[in-house]
Amino acid sequence: MSLYPASVPVFRHYLARVAAMAETATDADLAAQLGDAFPAAQQFATAAGFALRIACPLAGRDVPDLPRALAPRLAVARAMLGGMRPDEFIGAEDRIIQHRAGFAEIEQKGTDFLFLYGLPNFFFHITMGYASLRAAGVVLGKADFDGFHDYPAGFRF
Repeated sequence: MSLYPASVPVFRHYLARVAAMAETATDADLAAQLGDAFPAAQQFATAAGFALRIACPLAGRDVPDLPRALAPRLAVARAMLGGMRPDEFIGAEDRIIQHRAGFAEIEQKGTDFLFLYGLPNFFFHITMGYASLRAAGVVLGKADFDGFHDYPAGFRF
């Protein structure tokens, strides 16, 4: 099983969703945070970094340094992901990836790296950013998060 379709298109799709959500938010909204978690902008920036922290090693590439500001960081991450090719991921499922998770040094096969570490962390940070914006009063719904759902205006469960 190639890890390309389970990673790059997923990262690209959801980083586009992040960019759209960030565009609807003010600077004050993006500074919103839940408890002691990172502010929404940092959550989204971390998700962009995670996309490349995962995709680059799977593709046999070095992880680049990214701009700190959210909009340029998203643009660079999305452009880099857009330049990745499926053939770069041949053998990625068995490639050994050495990385850090907080202060832990970890070594995982590519499949575990993507499915047990990468994707969960990517979605964690997007979800935290989304929740921070919602808590700040930004009107966002499931359609804003995933780009697929559609509900009539004012719909509530």
